[in-house]
Amino acid sequence: MKRLIECVPNFSEGRDAAKVDAIVAAMSSVPGVYVLDREMDADHNRSVITLAGEPDAVSESALRGVGKAMELIDLTKHTGAHPRVGATDVVPFIPIEGVTIEDCVALARRVGHEIWERYRIPVFFYEAAATRPDRTNLENVRRGQFEGLREEMKKNLERQPDVGEPKLHPTAGVTVVGARKFLIAYNVNLNTADVGIANKIAKAIRFSSGGLRYVKSMGVELKARNLAQVSINLTDFEQTPMHRVYEMVKREAERYGVKPVGSEIVGLVPKKAIEMAADFFLQLENFSPAQVFENKLADALSGAPLMTAKDGKLVGLARPFLEAVAAPTATPGGGSVSAFAGALAASLGHMVAGLSRKKKSQAAHVDQLSAALDDMRRTAEKLAEEIDRDAESYNAVMAAFKLPQGNAEEARLREEAIQKATKEAAEVPLQVAERTVALFERLGQLDGIVAASMRSDLQVARLMASAGARGALANVESNLDGLTDAAYVKSMRAKTAALRERLGDAPRAISA
Repeated sequence: MKRLIECVPNFSEGRDAAKVDAIVAAMSSVPGVYVLDREMDADHNRSVITLAGEPDAVSESALRGVGKAMELIDLTKHTGAHPRVGATDVVPFIPIEGVTIEDCVALARRVGHEIWERYRIPVFFYEAAATRPDRTNLENVRRGQFEGLREEMKKNLERQPDVGEPKLHPTAGVTVVGARKFLIAYNVNLNTADVGIANKIAKAIRFSSGGLRYVKSMGVELKARNLAQVSINLTDFEQTPMHRVYEMVKREAERYGVKPVGSEIVGLVPKKAIEMAADFFLQLENFSPAQVFENKLADALSGAPLMTAKDGKLVGLARPFLEAVAAPTATPGGGSVSAFAGALAASLGHMVAGLSRKKKSQAAHVDQLSAALDDMRRTAEKLAEEIDRDAESYNAVMAAFKLPQGNAEEARLREEAIQKATKEAAEVPLQVAERTVALFERLGQLDGIVAASMRSDLQVARLMASAGARGALANVESNLDGLTDAAYVKSMRAKTAALRERLGDAPRAISA
């Protein structure tokens, strides 16, 4: 399997192109690494470089970038609008394909220690790689910036680095290394130079101040353009999409008599984020990513079945899964089918909300229906992932049963492996059940706001969600029968009972 990661090191230099060129050249010297993007900002005095490739190659590339930045950037002479604690300020690793977030955490820790060994630059770990809860958020690590941290390190034990001596490198400061999901750096510019207004808006929208989940933000002064900017980091664009953030910034700006005059993306952005924004702002009727030419072409080139214009549209997409279920193999089985039923329910709910949103009769419910679209899309995607996870967890149980048991020690290790794998095989359908029960309830909330012509489809969606939930719960119970941990079994059965209670007599309630 191909293993790909992304790394987005941020360097405290955005005005001298020659220095940034030298840093990029150092990173590009590693075979197998692709420099996908580079962004420089003079006001922030910061550059953002995007690397991708195999984990070992990308980590070496990042290390060479840290070394070159140490040679070229002197933080004692650095000024800029963006907070910073290091010449190489942050080095995040992001899983892309064949790599887990846990793999990226291990990689971040290794790179952090290597930075100290090679360059004697102290290192802090953040996000998923954080060693302490208060260091998960980057702003906590960067509090006081280079100058403040330099003084605090001398006297405050809470500000000591995770790796290296408790003092900053004289010119390169410290480097913050971490592992995280894909982040979108998204900025909204205002038609005012008053950075105080930008700060008020930033406070209103960021999660730490009670705003939107997965949003970090601050106000920045763009002196060269005589504008104030709301600088935003979106740490999970699927949960809190760009269009929702932009709309909230716009609404908050109106309170102060200003408005956005443009927005920008720093670095790269997933195509899906743009598709979601297009769907929202254009109010596209029943939009699907399959309508995007590049997506369709990629499917064709990969050999994925294309949908026909008329007959066989559904069969063309569903047949591979149906054939896999029908095959005389244990997986995919009931657990995967339960997850598939839930994914179908969410997709049907997405259709119902999308079509209802276009009806004049439902104009009063547009905001609620738009929010439902996001919910249904995310739920369908999560449940689609669980289809494979359920099969994988079952295969792990079978692999454990095949372990040798020739002597007492082998038998003990085999039994431990079986118990561990069986617990995982119970956890996966429980997550499916939790998600599908929540979906069942969410679909019920739509009953009073969807178009009358969509009610039968909504009814089918709720029935499918109920079936997916009940099937998943049956799979949980099946796995619990093979476990010896009584406390764990009792806890899991309490959870399944609570979920069954939330479902109630679903078919009767839906048809009533």
